[in-house]
Amino acid sequence: MWTKEHRAKALARTRELKRYPSDLTDDEWLVIAPLMPAASRIGRPRSVDLREVINAIRYLVRSGCEWRMLPRDLPPWQTVYWWFRRFVRRLLFRVVHDIALMMDRLLHERNKQPSAGVLDSQAVKAPASRERGYDANKKITGRKRHIAVDTDGRLLMVNLTTASISNSAGAQQVLDALKLRWPWPRRLFADSAYDRRVLLDKAAFLDFIVEVVRKVQDQHTFVLLPRRWVVERTFGWMMRWRRLVRDYEQRVDVSRQMIYVATGSLLLKRLFDTN
Repeated sequence: MWTKEHRAKALARTRELKRYPSDLTDDEWLVIAPLMPAASRIGRPRSVDLREVINAIRYLVRSGCEWRMLPRDLPPWQTVYWWFRRFVRRLLFRVVHDIALMMDRLLHERNKQPSAGVLDSQAVKAPASRERGYDANKKITGRKRHIAVDTDGRLLMVNLTTASISNSAGAQQVLDALKLRWPWPRRLFADSAYDRRVLLDKAAFLDFIVEVVRKVQDQHTFVLLPRRWVVERTFGWMMRWRRLVRDYEQRVDVSRQMIYVATGSLLLKRLFDTN
């Protein structure tokens, strides 16, 4: 007969084997565990393992599968989805990401508060979105991700709009949120699409300096431009998480948290990667 001790040993053995590359390590779980909601003192005792719930969410974002197609050795998809929506309301994934970001900056002997950033956007198809737009430049119907990263490529802020919104218009909301969440950045780098009077005026009002990094004159091939390549690398990191290749979420807040699941997981891996 299986006892609690037997089940605990089997679960520990499973974690040692690390069934999937997206599973949490023990060190990563030590960072996340204190942020988990406490069990209720009334009602039925909690039976689900929240670490397994986080493993299931990371598996879904990393592999790009549907909720109903989660492997059977993970908790039931209904349970995972219920907890995911609760975590979204608590902004858990954003908090985990920001803590890992500051820890990673300190690990690389940087100030935990960034002082500069890079702006850019990415248009992706959004077949399930309630509101979509058409990006005539990229010829994509869907959503646009406006992001700000630090000078090493760590995500600082993300704003989601329809793809028809221009880069400069979407970046204005990024600046507002960036000022509240990360008040120390003063200099921002961007491409020529952000060289717009309204954006530059708002940046000056918020005490930002936007420096436009332009292409090399008569450029016809790929050239590694200063600062701009950093944010492009961040988009490349995000595309490794297949759920982000397209925006499958109906709601903007859910889609934003999916991005934080991916980028937060990448930062946690960097903190404890011994390779």
